[in-house]
Amino acid sequence: MKRRDLLKTGAATGVVLLVPAQKIVSAVAGEAISTTPFSEPLHIPPVLEPESSDSDTDYYEVIQRETNIEIVPGIKTQLYTYNHEFPGPTIEAVRGRRVVVRQRNKLETHVAVHLHGGHVAPEHDGHPTDVIEMGQYRDYVYLNQQLPTTLWYHDHAHHVESENAYRGLSGFYIIRDPQQEAALGLPAGRYDVPLVFRDIRLDDDGQLVYIRGDVRERNMVLVNGRPQPYFRVAARKYRFRLLNGANDRGFRVRLSNGANFVQIASDGGFLPATVTTPVIQLSPAERAEVIVDFSSLPVGSQVILVNDSGESDATRQLLRFEVNRTAPDSSRIPGNDELPDMPPMEEPAVTRDVRLAFDPVTSEYTINGLAFDPDRVDFTVKRDQPEVWRITNADLSPPHNFHLHLAQFRVLDRDGQPPRPSEAGWKDTVPVRPGGNVRIAVKFTEYTGRYVYHCHFMDHSTHSMMAQLEIVP
Repeated sequence: MKRRDLLKTGAATGVVLLVPAQKIVSAVAGEAISTTPFSEPLHIPPVLEPESSDSDTDYYEVIQRETNIEIVPGIKTQLYTYNHEFPGPTIEAVRGRRVVVRQRNKLETHVAVHLHGGHVAPEHDGHPTDVIEMGQYRDYVYLNQQLPTTLWYHDHAHHVESENAYRGLSGFYIIRDPQQEAALGLPAGRYDVPLVFRDIRLDDDGQLVYIRGDVRERNMVLVNGRPQPYFRVAARKYRFRLLNGANDRGFRVRLSNGANFVQIASDGGFLPATVTTPVIQLSPAERAEVIVDFSSLPVGSQVILVNDSGESDATRQLLRFEVNRTAPDSSRIPGNDELPDMPPMEEPAVTRDVRLAFDPVTSEYTINGLAFDPDRVDFTVKRDQPEVWRITNADLSPPHNFHLHLAQFRVLDRDGQPPRPSEAGWKDTVPVRPGGNVRIAVKFTEYTGRYVYHCHFMDHSTHSMMAQLEIVP
């Protein structure tokens, strides 16, 4: 039987049957760089331990430096790392408990650290011009008063954020509410697993190639920093925190046996109702939390996490789950009446238009016809004022998305139609299809000062699809 027929047979029976693994060779790198699919275990980013703690604050120290890491077994690739880790170490915060992270820059470039999705004061947001110069450090203060959710931190230094993040500067930041999560009965501990997807391109020596906008040449997809790993699971429920950490690539993931995901959360926390779906779509920077139940699969079965947006086996077949044991399982899928309701909609005081477009004359990506200028304020916003923003993708190609700093928002409609059920909760990043538009409802609370908004296709925002708002009392 051909490989595709074997996969179809597995989908019909609920168990994936596999031919022996074949080496995936980079079309760019030639014979020098190749990987054997599903031959290496999934890497789980370590949880960072605080340097110290007091009654209300945990203190962390992170050093940004170059580190050689084996992405492909046997080959050392030079990366930018947080504490020698790729992806960076996971920071786990408790809702309502303050976190202070001292970021030391030992790289030969300036950096800034943005807590993506974080509700933080402007001086701690990682504004593109608030950089940490080489040899310097900066303390970032996070109050963690928002809902429990999966955030991430990444570089945001003006004009170099795309390359810095591509070279490794990103990691998970998880806000937990132990009491709420325990009451919901969710899978916990080692059954709560973060997964970040991103792509890379390697040269013949196994080193990263960064060329702005060459997403089609980034022909190796990594899961938690490794190509096509395997993950051995018990026949029980798991909670997976999915993050698209790629610069420009979108992901459309499914399970090869046709099983459903149960989505319980998006960017800003729990959805108001669970969503049972065979497919999860993530544009760059979007997150989704899902429950996958392996309990119906016999020990010895295997399921592949497939990316339908991939162009080759190396970008389509992301991760292989291998059911190798049974385990007790007291976790459950929460009922919709247990998940938090969304508050009533407020009447907007202002409606704003945001137009995303490439300028062929200047070769810049723009917002409302302008390239980013940190000395210019594009919108002046009143604190605590409800607003509606209409975001339009004026290009027929490429796609764009939209990320707003400080505030989580609600998607009102997409091209005049109701949003997908997976977009019914709080969001901070939303895709906007070519020629389409999305309307969002937002209110900026607590802080005043300057923040940015931008396309989170990072190769677009770095040149220069970004603008600035100022919040006033």
